[in-house]
Amino acid sequence: MREKVEAALAKVRPMLQADGGDVELVEITDKGIVKVRLTGRCKTCPMSQQTLQGSVERIVLREVRGIKAVESVDAVEET
Repeated sequence: MREKVEAALAKVRPMLQADGGDVELVEITDKGIVKVRLTGRCKTCPMSQQTLQGSVERIVLREVRGIKAVESVDAVEET
């Protein structure tokens, strides 16, 4: 499943990188929650929550069966 999530994130990365940001996969929980870390400009952007839900989550949910949600985590929330 991790490979499928990474492939889905690769589809959204060019848009994020064009604005100076990126996304990294942190964890996929047993409950189907994908935890990601927004980096670069995305980390401090006031629109990051909309980007997370409107772009990242939408693509991951569409591409990977079994995923229920995508959440953003901070660097201090390492698992």
